[in-house]
Amino acid sequence: MSAKSNLTQREHISVEFFYNHTLDKFKIKLLTKQLGFDRLITEQNLHRPGLALAGFVELFSFNRIQVFGNTEMRYLHNLTSDKRKESLKKIFQFEIPCIIITNNNKPLPELLELAEEFQISIFITEYSTTKAIYFISDFLDDQFASKMSLHGSFVDVYGVGLLFTGKSGIGKSEVALDLIERGHRLVADDLVILTKKGEGIIMGSGTNLVKHFMEIRGIGIIDVKSMFGVRAIRFQKRLEVILDLELWDDNASYTRTGLDDRTKSVMDVEIPYIKVPIIPGKNITVISEVIALNYLLKHYKYDAAKVFQKKLSETIKNKSNDVDRSIDYFEHDFE
Repeated sequence: MSAKSNLTQREHISVEFFYNHTLDKFKIKLLTKQLGFDRLITEQNLHRPGLALAGFVELFSFNRIQVFGNTEMRYLHNLTSDKRKESLKKIFQFEIPCIIITNNNKPLPELLELAEEFQISIFITEYSTTKAIYFISDFLDDQFASKMSLHGSFVDVYGVGLLFTGKSGIGKSEVALDLIERGHRLVADDLVILTKKGEGIIMGSGTNLVKHFMEIRGIGIIDVKSMFGVRAIRFQKRLEVILDLELWDDNASYTRTGLDDRTKSVMDVEIPYIKVPIIPGKNITVISEVIALNYLLKHYKYDAAKVFQKKLSETIKNKSNDVDRSIDYFEHDFE
């Protein structure tokens, strides 16, 4: 899983793609004709061209989406028409992807005129500059994020994202199906797409083709959403624990105490990793639920293994040979 052979990352998106996917999300309207829709956006960061409009273009990040907020628009309003055109031409001479005007600022005639001349799309949104930059940056961050695909089953168990991995036919889908029947939620089966979101966060989802269909050997393809209802699915979930299923190996070493926390590197993010041996009669579904609950306890700063170790160390330190009952008095309770 640490291998980078199937690691992918987008190098660019077109202005047309950006517009079509943010039109409704961020209340964006197109002020010009569909100009420069084939221009490419190669940066996930946005740029406010205040200094560039004033004439300083040596450090102008022209390859980013340009955001015209209140400051930029007020500056342009205070210029004469000729000075305004001169100022705008200083940035329009560069291959900028597009321009977004925030706060529903009224577009200037010179801006629209030069946009048509230089074939640059201009959009407007009612959102404030801060809010627009936050939403659009998050969208672009997702588009340019590192992604990898792997075979497994991804399930939300008690709010914890469990990824089941293992050899083909080991029973990953069957465990996932059993968890769904017990009220947990399927994120993806067979092919899981993992996306790195920010530092230390890996999100998992399915593909557009498979979505929430599952292949159960001996039965065939089933539709989890249609069979169990919308409560049995979710479209994305943070990856929090990896469960690697394998057949029991007498020569392998398995965790007994839980003190030796193991992790697996996924796109340079360390994810808790548990190897779960399978033998006849072992209820992997219940074990998975316990793993999820134990993860939640650790998240809230309670580690059962460390608590037990502390009690054991204190007993050894006190040189106690007391193996008495856990309670002092039964109080007439003979059941």
